Parts: sequence; structure tokens; C-alpha cells
Amino acid sequence: MKLVFDINGGDNREDIIMGALDASKEFDAEIILVGDMDFAKDVLSNTVYDEDKVEIIDAKETIENNEDPAFAIRRKKDSSLVVALKLIKENKDYALISAGSTGALLAGGLFIVGRIKGIKRGVLPVYVPGIESSTVLIDSGANTDTTPELLLQFANLGKVFLETQFKINNPKIGLLNIGAEEGKGNNLTKKTYELLKDSSLNFAGNVESRDILTTDCDLVVCDGFAGNILLKGIEGTVNLLAKIMFKEIQKSNIGEDDKLELIKGVKSNISGLNSDEVGGTILLGIDGNIIKAHGSSNRLAIKNAAKYAIEINNNEVVKKIKEKMGDEDK
Repeated sequence: MKLVFDINGGDNREDIIMGALDASKEFDAEIILVGDMDFAKDVLSNTVYDEDKVEIIDAKETIENNEDPAFAIRRKKDSSLVVALKLIKENKDYALISAGSTGALLAGGLFIVGRIKGIKRGVLPVYVPGIESSTVLIDSGANTDTTPELLLQFANLGKVFLETQFKINNPKIGLLNIGAEEGKGNNLTKKTYELLKDSSLNFAGNVESRDILTTDCDLVVCDGFAGNILLKGIEGTVNLLAKIMFKEIQKSNIGEDDKLELIKGVKSNISGLNSDEVGGTILLGIDGNIIKAHGSSNRLAIKNAAKYAIEINNNEVVKKIKEKMGDEDK
């Protein structure tokens, strides 16, 4: 397979290029850098790399986060994202890594690459590590406005994803809500609860946000608005606690070697909640390997997003979803 990088998207263009080179070296992968060729060549001139494994495709335009996604996809034909998505449409064994606009990536995935038949929306699942077990949150930001029927389909997509990517048979599914009891929530969650309860899914009921790191559910379903707020709240809290712990460790009277061991242990335990370590997540429901990386992704995050893309391709996630959900009205 080839890894395609949208180098105009995201906040750190040089890090995207360097992370792509790191991925090429570590995973012995061929890469395509799509974006401002002059900028890419300037960055590459300062490093050593295997030129036979690196291709640059020039695309001068950039789709910004403040632009209307659908309008920008249609208008900016020479944007790095549009050019990269066309490569994915034409080459199903390629994978795209983009740290650009989530809305534009979703719109481009739908309009350029295309949905899997029977799937209504693309959706972003995010792995959330817990203390004793972990869960996947779906949706994490692609769909801020949804319906109960869409959330039911997200649950079915998540089920196939967990079975394929994590080898979890008949995953336990929860619904993010403001209370654990049946009947809690707004109209969206109440109606979704009924659909999930009446489905063939292994539905376990409501999950409160405070329990997301301790729940025994393998999958927690929500709309992208609530999911994105929840994830950013977790990231902010974890970052604050880590800083407090590092500060207290440095102030302590223990030896330097012990301090280093404690810091190493803290970093190890929170690595799964660090976006740099996670890298990115697949845009499920689209007929291609499309990986969304964080907008502020650094070099390490881009390399790890590439690693994730390779795993998604090797596990044939898109193919399995097409086989199990394509052309079905779930």
C-alpha cells in the first residue's frame, strides 16, 4: 500500500512531512506528499531520505477550518485535500492521513470517495483507554447533528469495527447520556435508547460521562457534538493532572532516579489518552482508508497515524464493513 499525506492541512506542515518520512523509514512504506511542492522540497532538502519511496504531488490550495466544507470541496479543486481524496478514490489500497478540517474531510469523503452502499454518514470512532478495560466512543466529532436512526447505524458500524480491528465478539454497547436510568436524556437519547434496546445489538443501557473511563462497555454511542466535548474534556483533565503530578514529583525529596521512574510510569499510563501516541482514527462508512489526525498533530502523531492506517488496511476494516453492512438498512 501507499500512504498519502495531506501536507497543507493541519497546523504543523513541516511536522507532517517529517512524520511521513519517519513512517516511510520505520514501516518501509512508500509515501505520497500532497500539497505545496515548493515548501515540501524545501523541507526535504534539509534531511536524508529514500527518494525512491517519496513522491510529491503539487497542490497549492488549502481548505481552512473556517470555510464551509461542502462549498470548499467544490470550489478548491487544487486543494491538497481534494487532490489526495481523488487518489484514494482511484486506489483503494492507498490510505490518506489528514490533519486538516474535519468537516471538509467528511464532506470530501462523502462526495469524492463515496459512502459504502447502505451507509448514510461517515463517523469517527475514538479509542478511550480505561483503568481496567477500554472503550470506543462513536461519534467523536464528524456529525454534530444526528437522528436516532443515525445513532443506531453508528452503533452497528462500531460493532463491525470492534469485531474487525480489536477482535471483540458481540461487543457490549452503551449510550452516552446524562443519567444511567432508562428514560433519562433529551428526545434524541430517549428515542435512540428505544431503538438500541429493540435491536439485535448487545445493548447495556446508558453510560454517564463520568463513567466513560471505567465502563465495561466496549462501545459508547453519541452524537459528534457531545462526543467531541467529552473527549476534549478528558484530554484537558488528563493534561492538567499530569502537570500537577510532574510538578509534585519534581518538588519531592526522592532521588533523581526514582523521580525519572515515576515520571516514566505516569507517561506510560496516560499515553493512550495522548493524541500524539494515538495518532488518528478512521473515517468509518467511507469506501476508502481515510485517517483523521488531530489538527495540531506533531511529527510523532503523524507517524503514529500512519502506523494506524497500515493496521486498518491490514485488517481490511473497510472491506469487512462493506461485507457486513453494505446495502443493508440498519
